[in-house]
Amino acid sequence: MFKNMLVAWLFIGLCTHASAQDTHTLRGVIVDVNTQKPIVGANIIGKNLYAVSTENGEFTIGKMPKGTHRFEITHIGYGTEQLTIDVTGDLENVVVQLKEAVTNLDGVELMGKTEQRKAQELSTITVGVSKEFLENNRENSLMQTLRKIPGVSTITIGSGQSKPVIRGLGFNRVSVVQNGIKHEAQQWGNDHGLEIDQYGIDNIQIIKGPASLLYGSDAIAGVVDIQPPKTPMPNSFEGEVNLLGETNNDLFGISTGIQGRKEQWFYRGRLTYRDYGDYKVPTDRINYENYIFELHENHLRNTAGREANASFSIGFVSDHIKSETFFSNVNAKNGFFANAHGLEVRNSSIDYDSSSRDVDLPFHQVNHIKITNNTTFYRGDHTLQVDLGYQNNQREERSEPVPHGHMPTPPDSRERIFTKNTYSLNVQDTYRPNSEHDLIFGVNTEFQNNNIGGWGFLIPTYDRFTVGAFVFDHFRIHENLHMQGGLRYDVGLVDTRSHFDWWQTPINNPDGTTSYVYVQRAQDRRLEFGNFSGSIGLSYLNKNTTYKINLGKSFRMPLANELASDGVNYHMYRYERGNIDLDPEQSYQLDMDVDHSATKFNLGVSPFINFFENFIYLNPTPNYYETLQIYEYTQSKVIRFGGEARAGINMTDALRLDASVEYVYSRQTSGPKKDFTLPFSPPLSGLFSASYQFRDIAFFKSPQLMADLRVTAAQNDIVPPEEKTEGYQALNISAMTGIHLFGAENPTQLRIKLNNVFNTEYYDHTSFYRLIDVPEPGRNLSISMTVPF
Repeated sequence: MFKNMLVAWLFIGLCTHASAQDTHTLRGVIVDVNTQKPIVGANIIGKNLYAVSTENGEFTIGKMPKGTHRFEITHIGYGTEQLTIDVTGDLENVVVQLKEAVTNLDGVELMGKTEQRKAQELSTITVGVSKEFLENNRENSLMQTLRKIPGVSTITIGSGQSKPVIRGLGFNRVSVVQNGIKHEAQQWGNDHGLEIDQYGIDNIQIIKGPASLLYGSDAIAGVVDIQPPKTPMPNSFEGEVNLLGETNNDLFGISTGIQGRKEQWFYRGRLTYRDYGDYKVPTDRINYENYIFELHENHLRNTAGREANASFSIGFVSDHIKSETFFSNVNAKNGFFANAHGLEVRNSSIDYDSSSRDVDLPFHQVNHIKITNNTTFYRGDHTLQVDLGYQNNQREERSEPVPHGHMPTPPDSRERIFTKNTYSLNVQDTYRPNSEHDLIFGVNTEFQNNNIGGWGFLIPTYDRFTVGAFVFDHFRIHENLHMQGGLRYDVGLVDTRSHFDWWQTPINNPDGTTSYVYVQRAQDRRLEFGNFSGSIGLSYLNKNTTYKINLGKSFRMPLANELASDGVNYHMYRYERGNIDLDPEQSYQLDMDVDHSATKFNLGVSPFINFFENFIYLNPTPNYYETLQIYEYTQSKVIRFGGEARAGINMTDALRLDASVEYVYSRQTSGPKKDFTLPFSPPLSGLFSASYQFRDIAFFKSPQLMADLRVTAAQNDIVPPEEKTEGYQALNISAMTGIHLFGAENPTQLRIKLNNVFNTEYYDHTSFYRLIDVPEPGRNLSISMTVPF
């Protein structure tokens, strides 16, 4: 009965054209106030409305409801203009005149926020993610929110954590950048998420493909670039309160942000708190290592958690300088599914089912402090950007003190402690000698100091220093044909510290005697790396169609865990051993993209082919250490290809349909796993979406209904110890509307989402818990509100 009601609701929402909102069209032209010549590439930005002026300075904005609309018109080199219009019907021949300005920082920033034209001119495959997209698709973590973007998937760790995967590659092969500084934590681990508050983010640029040229090591597969918010308008103050509740894990979340500006000084602040219980799965038992674990009321026991985040920034802007300093602290405590941690829970005295909100052992807690400064100097043809960053990541992993092998009972629950300090400096000068060239000269440096503690050992204490220099040129061959290319060289040093067990292990000597020794797990080693990287590409804009091709070489320095790990990873129930002789990964990739956008429809395809000379991965061996299978880091040649295809059409002014599909093929062509794929390879997947825009109903403003159906094929192409994963279909539906509360000018945004509508039991091949046969969360109803003030 419930399924029938939902299907009927969806059918009515998608097919009732009679309730569509009456909309109108605005057409105009952008010209220079002095010369009256048309201005190409000007941005016309309104609330959920956007256009870019053509080579004739013309623009068109359709689907505008009746009422008052406000627009900002911006272009580099011109001052920002405001346009307010009352829409009662179609508007024609609207003329907007822009005045030249030596520097207009607000205009530059708005260009950086939308950048439709700039993205078309780049040869790299770049996807812009707006604040509206983030709000409308908000999930439990930032990367889960971004899953609707073709080619982007996640490695999920429970209900509150995840890490990015771009075209089948994740961990430290995807660089996450926030406010110009690369996010550095313990993201190398399967069970380590990103310590980033997803609230307060206005704009994200996702680069799919090699990006080491501008971002350095760890950008070998792509970049998630979280860009600074736009500068507030002069003499302004605004804020918002975000409320979120979910039924699956009884989550409650609140986030409050404010920002304001006088003339030249501005500030921002945000507080976020989230508390959630164990999430529910559509099964009552889990089979792990041939043990059957019964689940109490479908709760995946001990997956509760809580987060408390705070951030603040202060900035200054004038004609020739803009500077902003950010302070943030992210604190989280999350439980691990108790039955997954070395099976000790079978002998535990903890009552995991006494409360679904307890965070019992095993759990991890992390505190991430980040201080960054972004300063831009504008001097004629030069724009100098300086980014400074300091990060402190304090991570503790706690579990019950249980002896293993020759280890005596540990003294406490502090299994592993990581304390990582990272210092970053990026300097780049953008020089425009003429209208054809934009030259960028840059240097990136980073120093990491990582200390360890606790009774369990996996990676040693280490220092890591990297420095890279690059040159990049954007050459405008003519208005619609652009070439980009550059070269980069990096050097890196890794110093590991020796480590010995804190207990003695018996060793049988050749003469029949027994010695008791402190086994050495790591050595004092100093490793040096150096590598060239570069790229060259073309983009061609032909009316409504954009063509791109880009060839890039990227690299990645081996991490400390890949070089020098030597211990038990109880979260994965295995023994992991590094390889001190690993070489840096080197990758060659060819990307192409064709995108066509018309008034009623759009379509595009983005294929790629990728070759790794020496891909690093953790290989299971036939050897065992104290009953645990030994996994060793090794390297192999790898060939990969695949891509994404997308299409969308406006069936009517109210109904829009979208579809996308993504596929990655990977094959190891050498090494011990020759002819196998790579770990965590995502299967063929498609996403089909429909949205319907209603007219205003009573006090509901522009209500909208959306439905997403994800169809994923089976993943039978695996590498041991992975298991094959069956395909699935999962339906999510959502509704959103604006509501004017308390006479406020800006409406409150209300969103209602129902994920996994039919409570389908399915498995995500790239999930952290897939290896222990834990399905994805069951049905979840979430209600969120954004209240502006």
